[in-house]
Amino acid sequence: MRKASRLFEIIQILRLAAHPITALEISKKLEVSERSIYRDIAALQGMRVPIEGERGIGYILRPGFHLPPLMFTPEETEAIVLGMALTKRTADRELREASARVLDKIAAALPAPLKEAIVSRALYAWGRVAEPPEAIDFSMIRRAIRDEEKLEIDYVSEKGEATTRQIRPIAVIYYAETAVIVGWCELRDGIRNFRADRVSACRATGKHFRREGDRLRKLWVAGWDRSGQSAGSA
Repeated sequence: MRKASRLFEIIQILRLAAHPITALEISKKLEVSERSIYRDIAALQGMRVPIEGERGIGYILRPGFHLPPLMFTPEETEAIVLGMALTKRTADRELREASARVLDKIAAALPAPLKEAIVSRALYAWGRVAEPPEAIDFSMIRRAIRDEEKLEIDYVSEKGEATTRQIRPIAVIYYAETAVIVGWCELRDGIRNFRADRVSACRATGKHFRREGDRLRKLWVAGWDRSGQSAGSA
């Protein structure tokens, strides 16, 4: 672990500790030597971080010390950069644009050493950008998931069967080539996957399934964990 990351993690450990914590305990959490922790604490105290305590007894962070609201380790910053790069390759135009705004906001708030991970453009997500489907608006799908609103879709199955379904959308899975809408299908009376590129129309219904979304997602995840795959095809 880089020293900058380790200093940050020590502060986080002390912030969350309910009682004095020894250098030995911290060293086990961070998988470094106890001597390294003593040096790091001395360095933090030299930076005027209000750490109190002594060897063998433990250390505490004096109340009132706060990190900047957007403070990430170098690895966490790189994870954000890569996540936003992957988002830019999805078929969801609104999320593509949002990912650029996220990076701009983070870059404006980070101190110079951490900002370098964003401005250096050293991490990339490769592959073609998925084409957005013509018949649906992903922002409508995501809004319906948040608001727990039922949708009506015209859908063509893998076998070419055309049906109109009323679904309770609970998740969206983004793949390189397309996206999949996961929802409770009232026609099939179960959770089903709907490929976005097979949806020919999507309409809001104004009907809701309040307080059912979390339960249905748990049901979906439990089925995935048992079978090793997501819900069945539509």
